[in-house]
Amino acid sequence: MHAVTDAPAGQLLVVSTPIGNLGDISLRAIETLRGVTAILAEDTRHSRHLLTRHGIATPVEAYHEHNEARQTPRIVERLLQGQSFALISDAGTPLLSDPGARLVRAAIDAGVTVSPVPGASALLAALAASGLSADRFTFFGFLPRKGRERTETLDALLALSHTAVLYEAANRVSDTLRDIAAQGGGGREVVVAREMTKQFEEFRRGTVDALAEYYGESAPKGEVVIVLGGVVLAPLDEGALREHAQRLRAGGASTRDIVRLLVEDLHAPRNLAYRIAHE
Repeated sequence: MHAVTDAPAGQLLVVSTPIGNLGDISLRAIETLRGVTAILAEDTRHSRHLLTRHGIATPVEAYHEHNEARQTPRIVERLLQGQSFALISDAGTPLLSDPGARLVRAAIDAGVTVSPVPGASALLAALAASGLSADRFTFFGFLPRKGRERTETLDALLALSHTAVLYEAANRVSDTLRDIAAQGGGGREVVVAREMTKQFEEFRRGTVDALAEYYGESAPKGEVVIVLGGVVLAPLDEGALREHAQRLRAGGASTRDIVRLLVEDLHAPRNLAYRIAHE
């Protein structure tokens, strides 16, 4: 139960910061960081370099995965008392494989205004420069390290017909690419983006098999984002679709079910599935 207060509630600002080059920060982000009661940082020592560079003297408080359960209710109380906070991560946009979701949810539930201050994002930067389709994509963050959960996540990733983006530790890039190849994705297009916006920025492109071999011999250094192309579907054979629809109809499937199954199972365009199901 939150304490009753007559003070207007403060704001929680979710502020994006550079992913490497310290110049990649917006004027609004600088103004916001200067104007709040305190900055909530994942690593206060790491963030100090950015704040010093831009003359930001606002108090900085630690907010990370090891103290967020304890700190969240205290921060919400202060927000309700009228204080405002800027939430930042070590790099890029908070909450994307970084702490902060608990605080954002708690602030919203308490009626506090939560507002984004957009900026750099490693996943979007990698996607934009990858050369792979950005019309539709799924972000996986860091994959589970092992076991059934990792296998199931890889299965979901490899089932996509659109682009996938994931983060990976530099020393695990080759292992992850080999795991993708082992589950049938060796021929997929992939881009490994390394050290984006920094001096040694690199985008290496090829098949999963080729880059797994390359990084197995030469492990990358720095921050890494992997952008994986979707499965390339074979050209649709309308005759095969009709045969499949006939089998479904003979098995008692309704017209609606036939449309759905042609789309889901054989990846037929919905308008084509609809036409065949109604023939």
